[in-house]
Amino acid sequence: MISLSPEWKLSWTLVAASFVGFLFHSMPISALSAYMAPLEAEFGWSRTLLSAGISLGSAVGAFLTPLIGAIVDRFGSRRVVLPGIVLSALSWALLAAMTGEEWQWLLVFFTHAVFNVMIGAVLWTTAVAGTFKSSQGLALGLTLAGATGAHTIIPPLTVFLIAEFGWRMSVILLSGGLGAIAFILCFVFFFDQQDRTRAAAKGQGTKKAKEPEAVLTGLSLSEAARNRALWRVGLSILIIMALTIGFLVHQIEILRSVGVSRVSAGWLAGLAGAMGIVGKVVTGLLLDRFRGNWVGGLTMGAAAVAFALLIGGPASPALIIFAMLVNGYTAGAKLQIASYLTVRYAGMRNFGKIYGVVSSLVAAGAGAGPIIAGISYDMTGSYGQFLTAGVIGLFISAILLFTLPRYPDWSRPAQPLGEPALAKV
Repeated sequence: MISLSPEWKLSWTLVAASFVGFLFHSMPISALSAYMAPLEAEFGWSRTLLSAGISLGSAVGAFLTPLIGAIVDRFGSRRVVLPGIVLSALSWALLAAMTGEEWQWLLVFFTHAVFNVMIGAVLWTTAVAGTFKSSQGLALGLTLAGATGAHTIIPPLTVFLIAEFGWRMSVILLSGGLGAIAFILCFVFFFDQQDRTRAAAKGQGTKKAKEPEAVLTGLSLSEAARNRALWRVGLSILIIMALTIGFLVHQIEILRSVGVSRVSAGWLAGLAGAMGIVGKVVTGLLLDRFRGNWVGGLTMGAAAVAFALLIGGPASPALIIFAMLVNGYTAGAKLQIASYLTVRYAGMRNFGKIYGVVSSLVAAGAGAGPIIAGISYDMTGSYGQFLTAGVIGLFISAILLFTLPRYPDWSRPAQPLGEPALAKV
């Protein structure tokens, strides 16, 4: 019989609520492909315009996430997440009111991006990382698996709703239904470390003019700005996101370029998506047992090999399947590795602000990658140059992670600022 650790017995509901919340946050990008054909048919919009909505959303997220991180550090995640879910759901439902003007599409995506950043990765990561210690890697992995869950569930669900009720009603049902589920779960179960501290103080009858704040250890903002390890983590995730998201958006055509039929390419893409869930769980278990820089370095090194296998025309089916499995695993693991390493090197004192900057790099890479892959194809007539750049970039990212120093031991709050004790693992 499996025995749960005290952390999981106390806080598994936090992880469950965070999983569903992050799934709801990831819903738009997962649903977009199902809306392309209906919108083209009704309004005559180009796919360039439809794709521009995602790029605009990524740009808004990159700009606003550091601000959201600062707000989270000050007020806690719960006070941002609950109104964020409601506003995100309402803003996405505005799509149903469009009349065909192109500016409406971009305006709705801009508005939704402003509110959707209130339920982005920094909120869920801050709450879970501040609650879990011994099982932090696995807890973060299951939380961030919400995005993978969205990629698995949302596309077929959206297609079904459009077929049964039309695209306008499907927008309302998705935003309202999933939004309601996420709000209820978070209202009941989503409490971060600051919430627990406030509740404990009230239970003890503490009377203060100001609400008590959790005692957190970690880098100051000035220390974080000078920390070479954090810069290397940030640069690595920027490269990784640009390459892997670029691959994700173009994966069907990349597979066709190596001799795979469109139908088989679709199945392989689904297989890679399922492998992303495996990547979340396995990476979480590995991070809880081994040094994060080794886990991250080996993962990105394997991704470089997978990119290399798809260069140069038709390849054997076994190698193509292996490459897609590895790419799927990496897609599931990359954000989790970045989150874990940021926690380890930055601590929780200003984690929201620091991870907000890292999330901006994530958004910047996610927005740039598909465009880079598209330009590469348009200029050369193939994806060979993009895949070659991917091999080089992922290898560089692996080296950046492999050579990271030991992370600090933030369990010793008495250490002088700027001189944290190094962990023994």
